[in-house]
Amino acid sequence: MQVYTPPLRDMRFVLHELHGSEELSTLKGLEELSPDLIDAVLEEAGKFVTEVLAPLNQSGDLEGCTYENGVVRTPKGFKEAYTAFREGGWNGIACDPQYGGQGLPASVNKLVEEMLCSGNLAFGICPGLTHGAYQALKAYASEELKERFLPKMVDGVWSGSMCLTEPQCGTDLGLVRTKAEPQPDGSYKVTGNKIFISAGEQDMTENIVHLVLARLPDAPKGIKGISLFLVPKFLPKEDGSVGPRNGVLCTGIEHKMGIHGSSTCQMSFDEATGWLVGEPHKGMRAMFAMMNSERLSVGTQGLGLGEAAYQAAVVYAKERLQGRSLTGAKHPDKPADPIIVHPDVRRTLMTMRAYNEGCRALAGWVARALDLMERAEDPEERKRAEDFTALMTPIVKALFTDLGFEATSMGMQVYGGHGYIRDHGMEQYVRDARIAMIYEGTNGVQALDLVGRKLPAHMGRYLRSFFHPVLNYMDAKLDDENLGPLITPLSKAFGALQLATAHIAEKGLKDPEEAGAAATQYLRLFGLVALGYMWVRMAEVAYEKRVSNPDDAAFYDAKIVTARFFMERILPDVAALWGSIKAGKGAMMALDEAMF
Repeated sequence: MQVYTPPLRDMRFVLHELHGSEELSTLKGLEELSPDLIDAVLEEAGKFVTEVLAPLNQSGDLEGCTYENGVVRTPKGFKEAYTAFREGGWNGIACDPQYGGQGLPASVNKLVEEMLCSGNLAFGICPGLTHGAYQALKAYASEELKERFLPKMVDGVWSGSMCLTEPQCGTDLGLVRTKAEPQPDGSYKVTGNKIFISAGEQDMTENIVHLVLARLPDAPKGIKGISLFLVPKFLPKEDGSVGPRNGVLCTGIEHKMGIHGSSTCQMSFDEATGWLVGEPHKGMRAMFAMMNSERLSVGTQGLGLGEAAYQAAVVYAKERLQGRSLTGAKHPDKPADPIIVHPDVRRTLMTMRAYNEGCRALAGWVARALDLMERAEDPEERKRAEDFTALMTPIVKALFTDLGFEATSMGMQVYGGHGYIRDHGMEQYVRDARIAMIYEGTNGVQALDLVGRKLPAHMGRYLRSFFHPVLNYMDAKLDDENLGPLITPLSKAFGALQLATAHIAEKGLKDPEEAGAAATQYLRLFGLVALGYMWVRMAEVAYEKRVSNPDDAAFYDAKIVTARFFMERILPDVAALWGSIKAGKGAMMALDEAMF
């Protein structure tokens, strides 16, 4: 049986103590936000996840979605759970009150997202995509389209989907063939086929708003000829109710390795009525508003599944009796000791814990930047936040999903043979986590984005949004009695990051394949340094708080111990990554294609 308890204490630590939630109330639109309000929202979200969604996770995986004659039915209980989710206002907690949302910050919404992903990822995909579509429409759609569609999407009675991939093209969207023909009334007729469309058809909402990439008749070739269109499943009437069926049909669903409770659809658009979003031939600009939102959300999926796997593994390790401690029986009254006494099991659990809590802290830092991007009054502060978000988006997506998959695999290892079978539900976490490294741009593509776009952008300006605060922090804390031992390994790792950055910049100018060969290792190196910085920051807070809050000393002591573990056992991995980067492409590109 799967077990999950929302880690509310850890979430409050990140939000209130590490990143200072009181500063959120200084931002436009958040003046009445308080820590008590935030805690109440997180607590209620946790109750909903544990009482409504988590019980459907394993049964939804076993049943899966079904398809018949263009109709997709979600697993038993999903439709009722979605109705409760929508009626509880969860779909619009981070949406603009102008469209019926609650206007809460991303800093809070990302923690709610994490709980949804831990409790029932397949369920959470649909509202997650709706929020991404909402963001793209809010940023680029005409006022008429926003007023017509956003209130329904914020309410959740209508959902959203993202229709990019076609049979002949995935990441290379310049190969899109779907066509859009302009009509006299200002609408367009969209025709083409899309695949791998998450929640492209389901029975939980009364309408689905598809955002579709397509080409206009006069479109230039390649990526510069892509436009974005809003194409609903049902055409809305003037009063906002659902009208006639549009030329949109689900022709099948994929039979997948995981996330069985979420439909992955093959979609056909046959002269479907749609409306242009943004400017002609500038569809990628608008779509990236959704794609970047989804990339951060997919990173959260990795974190959420890693947390669920960790919690289940801890429970099992405390209960499973196997062998005796190497230093003598710890539980002589029992026939054997629980496996948590064994060093390898403890190392595994500590690694999972260090990954999860480090990622949660980094996610909190990025979420704060999202709030500043949207709400800060100072243009320079918004620009710095935008730079930081752009830099960290591929890192969050790729690192969190890599580590999330590793954590679920470690959880299975703790369970041993019982993890490999269906009964305990651990194998579902492994299967569900694997897709997150693939969709919304594979992690290799994220690494290329980091190295090829983000590093050289504006003469390295994006990098300064991370490098400068970390350097300043290390300089300020190097002589700190408590933090000094943690600053030293962070400083070494940061030095490797600096060398790797300079190396890639130099080599990449001469030979782009050199930069490409180093990209995945560089992203992981960068990400581990970012987690190291977060762990030192968390340790600093823990040292301060354990003195002023002795009743909670055990919680803070655990933070300090985990920080030491990360710095001693995980962060040194950057040395090997730096060595691999220095080795260059070497034999990687030596074989001719015919020799593979």
